[in-house]
Amino acid sequence: MPRVSFGPTASWPQASLLLFGSCLSVLAAVLVAPLLPAMQAHFADTPGSTVLVPLVIALPALMVGLLAPFAGIIADRMARKPLLLISLVLYSLFGLMPLWLDSLYLIVASRAGIGLAEAGIMTCCTTLIGDYYNGVRRQRLLALQMVATSLSAVVFITLSGFLGGDSWRMPFALYAVGLVLLPLMAWLLWEPDRGAHAERVAEVRAFPWKALLPLYTLTLLAGISLLMVPSQAGYLLGQLGVEAPQLIGMTMGANQLAVVAGALSFRVLARHRLDWLLLAAFALTGAGALLMAVASTHEAVIIAVVVNGLGLGLMLPTLITWIMAQVGVHLRGRATGGFNSAMFSGQFLSPLVILAVTGGVLTSLPAAIAVVGCVQLLIALACLGVPKLGGLQARAGASGAAH
Repeated sequence: MPRVSFGPTASWPQASLLLFGSCLSVLAAVLVAPLLPAMQAHFADTPGSTVLVPLVIALPALMVGLLAPFAGIIADRMARKPLLLISLVLYSLFGLMPLWLDSLYLIVASRAGIGLAEAGIMTCCTTLIGDYYNGVRRQRLLALQMVATSLSAVVFITLSGFLGGDSWRMPFALYAVGLVLLPLMAWLLWEPDRGAHAERVAEVRAFPWKALLPLYTLTLLAGISLLMVPSQAGYLLGQLGVEAPQLIGMTMGANQLAVVAGALSFRVLARHRLDWLLLAAFALTGAGALLMAVASTHEAVIIAVVVNGLGLGLMLPTLITWIMAQVGVHLRGRATGGFNSAMFSGQFLSPLVILAVTGGVLTSLPAAIAVVGCVQLLIALACLGVPKLGGLQARAGASGAAH
């Protein structure tokens, strides 16, 4: 593979912008979550509101799952930076619409637009991290990406609660952040030089599906795991008699802080075999789920979500690092788009999986979480066979495609 020139040398301004851009996807979920009861009350007279209001939070993840692969193809065959800038404009345009829209149907449609924009933003930000940085620096930034998104979730949900005190519409003003990032990214980011068009086309035809499909499958399962605590812990605590929003929020915060700790640990553990790291990640996540299922006190639930979060924090940086190591610059957009598609599809499916196991019976929730935990423990053991399935190198630095 010919040597690739990336133009200027990337440093902290580029890293900061790409990490902050990665946090914009968090805004779609955590911003709206505290607003759903108020929106439900406001649109109580709208036919189908009981179905449409939950779609406000679920639809962006579904759209990213569907559209991220196409964003990756565009990023590889055309350009990363223009797609990122256009996506930022669409992000603020669709994100700000609920400030003025009076129709629930149009608000739901605007949330589909948010998902379209997020597909481009997430794919381009992660791809450019892979373009600008190599080796250990890339591994550290991919771990910091998980740290940044987890910490931003805490910040955004706090801001949403503060701004939403008087009106459920006001938190949507935070989507203007896309317009703040737009000139900075236009100024400080650049398009990597990826060589001749003929070389790009030849390499696109050789996309390593056999190697990446096992990793994409694990990413889908990681997405299902990622949303389990945010979507189910509140109901589980309710069965234990813990209904105070402050206590539920503290539990969610403990989970997010554990995710941060798990992601930071990847920076230390990245030199080890990636299949062993995935085994540890899924084992921790599964153990946390089983502890949640048998928890009989609020303190026990907190311990469970911390164990679960440690596994999740280690899981996603390991997966994206392994995926990045399998492709060169000309395929990096497609590979990243596939990762985002699998992860967000898993997040969309997460509550549906729990619903399928419980049959809609809330008292069956602990049993459903236990089933998920057992599956995660089985997946942990299966991770050791992943290199043989796809012919993957077990260490991130072992593949020459990564450089």
